[in-house]
Amino acid sequence: MQKLKEFLLDSFDEMKNKVSWPKYNDLQNSSILVLVASLIFAVVIGAIDYAFRNAMEWFYSDLF
Repeated sequence: MQKLKEFLLDSFDEMKNKVSWPKYNDLQNSSILVLVASLIFAVVIGAIDYAFRNAMEWFYSDLF
C-alpha cells in the first residue's frame, strides 16, 4: 500500500510541477485548428464517397 501511495504522490507532484501545460489561448487555437481540419477532412471523404457511389451506380446500371 505504501508503494501505491508513493506512486500517487509522485505522479501528482510531476503533473503539478514538471509538466508544461499550454496557455488557455494556445489550447483554444489548437482546438479550433483540429475542429476545422476535421470538418475539411469529413467534407473531402464525403465527396469521395458520393463520387464513388455515383460511379458504381452508373457502372452497374449499364450491366443489368
